[in-house]
Amino acid sequence: MAERAQYEELARQLSAIGAVKRELSRILPHDCPAGSAAVLTLLGRHGDMRMSKLAELLAVDMSVTSRHVAHVADRGWIERLPDPADRRSRILRLTGAGHARLDELSRSSSQLFADRLSDWTDHEVGLLSHLMGRLRESFGDCRATQRPPCPVEAEAVHATEPTTTRTPA
Repeated sequence: MAERAQYEELARQLSAIGAVKRELSRILPHDCPAGSAAVLTLLGRHGDMRMSKLAELLAVDMSVTSRHVAHVADRGWIERLPDPADRRSRILRLTGAGHARLDELSRSSSQLFADRLSDWTDHEVGLLSHLMGRLRESFGDCRATQRPPCPVEAEAVHATEPTTTRTPA
C-alpha cells in the first residue's frame, strides 16, 4: 500500500486535471457545448436508451438532461422515437449527423492529445490510459447515492479540528 504522501500527491495531481478538461472543452465547436458532447458520447458508447438512463449516466437531474437532449435534437444529432415497451417514453438514438458530429469530436480530442503528448512514448500513453481506467474502476459507480464511510472521514469526526470538503490544489 502506498504511503499517505503519495495519496496526497495523487489528489493534487487529479485536481489539476481540471486544466486538461478545460482545454478539451475549449476545442468543442460553438454549437456543441460539453453537455451536448456528453450526450452524444454516451449514446455512441451505450447505444439507444431512454432519457432516464441517460440522466443516470450523466449523473444530472432529469431537467438538465432534457435541456441537453433538446439541444442535440434541435441540431438533428439525435432522434426521439416512441418506446415500444411504453408509448409514454421516448428512446434516444444517434442520427447519421450525430455519428458524424461524434466522429468530429473524437478526432479533435485525439488530435489535442497527440499534440500535447507528442514527446511521450506509445508505452507511456498506453500506461497512463491503463492506469486511469484502473483508477476509475477502483472508484466504481460514482453515481451511487450511498457510499461506504471513508476511514479518513471517520477519523475526522472524532478529531477536534473542523473538517473541510475542499479538494487540495
